[in-house]
Amino acid sequence: MHVRHLSIGDFRSYPAAEVALEPGITTLVGLNGQGKTNLVEAIGYVASLSSHRVATDQPLVRFGADRAIVRCAVVRDERESLVELEITPGRANRAKLNRSPLPRTRDVLGTLRTVLFAPEDLALVKGDPGERRRFLDDLLVQRQPRWAGVRSDYDKILKQRGALLKSAAALLGGRRRGRRSQSAPEGVDPRAAAEEAVRTLDIWDDHLATVGSQLLYARLRLLRDLVPHLQHAYREVSANQSEATAVYRSSLHEEAAEAIARGEVPEIDELRTMLLESLARVREQEVERGVNLVGPHRDDLVLALGEMPAKGYASHGESWSFALGLRLAAYHLLRHDLGDDPVLVLDDVFAELDSGRRERLAAMIADCEQVLITAAVPEDVPAGLQGRTFTVTLGEVSAP
Repeated sequence: MHVRHLSIGDFRSYPAAEVALEPGITTLVGLNGQGKTNLVEAIGYVASLSSHRVATDQPLVRFGADRAIVRCAVVRDERESLVELEITPGRANRAKLNRSPLPRTRDVLGTLRTVLFAPEDLALVKGDPGERRRFLDDLLVQRQPRWAGVRSDYDKILKQRGALLKSAAALLGGRRRGRRSQSAPEGVDPRAAAEEAVRTLDIWDDHLATVGSQLLYARLRLLRDLVPHLQHAYREVSANQSEATAVYRSSLHEEAAEAIARGEVPEIDELRTMLLESLARVREQEVERGVNLVGPHRDDLVLALGEMPAKGYASHGESWSFALGLRLAAYHLLRHDLGDDPVLVLDDVFAELDSGRRERLAAMIADCEQVLITAAVPEDVPAGLQGRTFTVTLGEVSAP
């Protein structure tokens, strides 16, 4: 799989740009702020419908423009597909595949698969659990695009259930303070309203357990398949004999969480029962605090080197190697699953690595079908990664 052509309009700093790409190594060279990362960000957006740099679409649209356009020609098995995305903040984005409009933007997922490694990925090791959950879920969607729908459904359930919990907490809080809660409509008994909200939770518990068990099952299977690739990739890129491991820390009740931490992967029905049991155990706390306390949204991925957790104990170089190992593991898992190479993107990575890690990484990616590299200066890229080079200057892309 490779990208043959990228076309963008009003995306980030670019009024317009056209970039013809080829299989093999392509390097985009330019000083910071010139726009090279914007180009690979556009490619990553086509693959994932999200940015590795920002959480919302607004910054992707050039200042003063109403929308951004990204077109990407993707070649797989000698067949070409054209993906077109219209990004309009505040409104539903639109997508076309081979000039035909799609009913949902996420229907383009799977046309292009990328694995992108960037300096922001250090947060996979040093950051909050949300960074690691996103890594797993994004990889799930890359592996099987249908999981995008499950993620969306789960997020909607969390939002609805969270609003109900917040309402119940406000009603009960007002009653405990001996005054009418602002959440209770005029003429409505706050106690009765709170009790009704709590009864309604049973319905949302069922929804959360049904969809959450599917997401949790998929994550656990993914992690089981990913860890061997992680261990190999970490050894290769770091030359460190410490074993890299990743253990799933679940928010389920203690017995279930311990089984999962041992590497067990219960069936979906079992996980659904575990979720319902766990929700029942924390019902009082949830109503009191007004927040969702159990489910995949509260889980974490515990990364370790040998017996020590990577977060807080790994050196800077070890943390970089671990983050890079996670991305390379994702790449090799997708390659194994699909029988085809995803596009590998290395965004300003080599400048962060010492010479040994640079050379080892270069050797590991030499056989990839397409690698896109961004660098501030050509000297940052190992000599072994020879290929086509573009110069990016103030939004202008030119070949030497």
